[in-house]
Amino acid sequence: MFNAGDEVEIIGCEDDPRAKGKKGRIIDEVPPGPLTGGRWTVNRISIFIAPVLCHTHELRATGR
Repeated sequence: MFNAGDEVEIIGCEDDPRAKGKKGRIIDEVPPGPLTGGRWTVNRISIFIAPVLCHTHELRATGR
């Protein structure tokens, strides 16, 4: 489970494969639901990559 502001490493992303291997921050205040298809919103990935939606198994907590 993640919280808003948690830094994560994206280990895979159906939404935008360019995000794979990059780090970003979770922006969701609540756990993902049906509106996002059960995916977390990750932002601050890159200047060239907009926020992406990732499943829990596509993310790894960085501990920061």
